[in-house]
Amino acid sequence: MQRLAVFYREVTAEMKKVTWPDLPQVRQLSIGVIVLSLFIGAIIALLDVILQQVLVRWIPSFFGG
Repeated sequence: MQRLAVFYREVTAEMKKVTWPDLPQVRQLSIGVIVLSLFIGAIIALLDVILQQVLVRWIPSFFGG
C-alpha cells in the first residue's frame, strides 16, 4: 500500500512538470492529423482503383479471359 502511495505522489509530481498545449495548438495539430489522414486515405483509394483495374481487367485479358 505504501508503494502505491509513493507511486501516486511521483506521478503527480511528474504531471506538474508537463507543459500542456493550449487550445490553438490542439486545434492546429488536430486539423493537421485529419488532413493527413484524408490525404493518405485518398492515396490508398487511388492505388486500390489502379490495382483493381490491373488485376481484374488487364491481366485476364492477356490470357484470353
